[in-house]
Amino acid sequence: MRAALMGRAGQGATIWLTGLPSAGKTTIAVELADRLRSEGHRVEVLDGDEIREFLSAGLGFSREDRHTNVQRIGFVAELLASNGVKALVPVIAPYTDSREAVRGRHQSEGTAYLEVHVATPVEVCSVRDVKGLYAKQAAGEISGLTGVDDPYEAPEEPDLRIESHTQSVQESAAALHALLTERGLA
Repeated sequence: MRAALMGRAGQGATIWLTGLPSAGKTTIAVELADRLRSEGHRVEVLDGDEIREFLSAGLGFSREDRHTNVQRIGFVAELLASNGVKALVPVIAPYTDSREAVRGRHQSEGTAYLEVHVATPVEVCSVRDVKGLYAKQAAGEISGLTGVDDPYEAPEEPDLRIESHTQSVQESAAALHALLTERGLA
């Protein structure tokens, strides 16, 4: 109802970008956010690292803690989206059941939700290694790295699969923008 009153630019949605560390999730989200803002949309990027620092401080990386983190982020994203904001969520969210719980919450609230799999092979991610995590894992300094020695359950049927290693950031963001346009969200 709110979205109908605000027009298309005012219609909120959660766009969840899942993928391995260094897959390009945040880079694509920031690029898309800039484009959406230039079109008059209200946009927030809920970066996983920032959320861990401010909303989920104290949580570790056990399956239970990762689930709790994803649910917290999903709650905030749905709250924003239900109030007319495009919530771009570049968060690993390695477990299918956690992502499905977030999708279910959005469905029960009648809030648009799109799942985007940034499907970058671990070999490419480890070369990018934006935060040095792959190097630390290889050196034995950390364990539990998603996709290496901790599971990552790739979405079987995402709304969109982006292979960021085969296209530019701009092309990836454009593909996601095209999906939003197709769904009446941009």
